[in-house]
Amino acid sequence: MSSIRQSLFPVAAVAIAAILAGCATATPYQPASGGSGYGYAEQRIENNRYRITFTGNADTPKQTVENYLLFRAAELTLKSGYDYFVMASDNTDASTRYLHTFDGYWGWGSYYWGPHPGLGLGMSTSTPVTEYQAQASVLMFAGQKKADDAKAFDAREVRKNLENVIVRPVPKG
Repeated sequence: MSSIRQSLFPVAAVAIAAILAGCATATPYQPASGGSGYGYAEQRIENNRYRITFTGNADTPKQTVENYLLFRAAELTLKSGYDYFVMASDNTDASTRYLHTFDGYWGWGSYYWGPHPGLGLGMSTSTPVTEYQAQASVLMFAGQKKADDAKAFDAREVRKNLENVIVRPVPKG
């Protein structure tokens, strides 16, 4: 029985690792829904003002999170009937946690003088895992944007220029 468990353990470990590796993909451009909370969300504050956030998982780079936030601001601006938006405030937060592993064992062993408790020493590692969340307060306006306003963005240009970096979710089915 013990040998069966020992032979099944490596198979189970490889299967679990393969499942976890399959889940390791960047957050696509999507609404934040379900249990993960990854994706974009917005809250209307006034007729032409929104608070927008985009939260990425650990496989989503900071630049992608910020691009998706800008893209969502452009989409929302056009959907609301406006031409350009101003980033009244924006910020990107990083949240880092550490995954700890220990390669060793506790147990009983029989070496030279019979059974006794043993400790197998190994190596411990800590791997940092960072997730980014970008948020902005966005004001939307109709007409031509002011050329001298560094925080103003033409929504059509932003949408056109960022469209090629937007990765949408794969349809299920």
